[in-house]
Amino acid sequence: MFEIFRVPDESAEFSEQMGTKFKFWYQDEQLGLTLFKEGRPGTGENWAEKITCELAQILGLPHAQYELAEWRDRAGIISPTFVPNDTRLIHGNELVGGKVTVASQDTKVRFYHEREHTASRVFQFLLQSSDYIMRPQNFQSFSGVGSALDTFVGYLMFDVWIANQDRHSENWGVIKHLNNVYLAPTYDHGSSLGRQETDERRNSMMTTKDKGASIEAYVRKARSAMYPNSPSNIKPKALLNLDLFIEVKKIAPVAAAAWLSRLEMISASDIKGIIERIPESHMSDVARDFTHKLLILNQERLLN
Repeated sequence: MFEIFRVPDESAEFSEQMGTKFKFWYQDEQLGLTLFKEGRPGTGENWAEKITCELAQILGLPHAQYELAEWRDRAGIISPTFVPNDTRLIHGNELVGGKVTVASQDTKVRFYHEREHTASRVFQFLLQSSDYIMRPQNFQSFSGVGSALDTFVGYLMFDVWIANQDRHSENWGVIKHLNNVYLAPTYDHGSSLGRQETDERRNSMMTTKDKGASIEAYVRKARSAMYPNSPSNIKPKALLNLDLFIEVKKIAPVAAAAWLSRLEMISASDIKGIIERIPESHMSDVARDFTHKLLILNQERLLN
């Protein structure tokens, strides 16, 4: 089982203003500057963060580290900072002309609805800045994947695999240090794996004979938080995750093929082994079965 880290009661140093969840930074004796983020009860946010973290690890994708944790009577996750001293994280909304927005804990502001956060702007930015934005620090390139754009292709493939629906303009960015700029590792995957569904609905999707209400139909509906170009008088829907990956695959076909080859090497037992390590107190058997099937279906969709 994955360890549940105990965050000392007196740990809170200063709060994190971004987002809508309770969170704070503290100095961990082993991990250094670390963020504690509470998962909303009944949402599966905590186990979703941990499972996707472990999936990114076996895929070889640069990612933020997440551990299951508890602070006082609050269940959450902890994540050591991936922004070193003397550097700063610049979010996508500052890079592609979007809004700089801060959400308070008692509002439901969604960066998801920033319609200027288009796929074409993101891809154009990464292409035009390829000479000075480097791949994430400590990420070893491999055949077919060498640039920041190549790495970002892996992020979008990962989003399809885990059914991530939260790649909004503050869930990707770059890290700036003096004259060097690096793509940030992928982070914040708590809105993936269908973690918000009830067990009743999960069970229904896995057992129904209605193809339109099945888990196979469900995985095809996962949307990114990037938008297509559209006239100003039209309110478009965010691109489906798979459609977004297909678009970036046209721009970087070699990188896409390289990441797909890595995905193909991951077995159903590899996936199951990660899910089974989530403590029983955090995840039901129905949620485990549903998550495993979701990942297998999306892996097949990508490889096919």
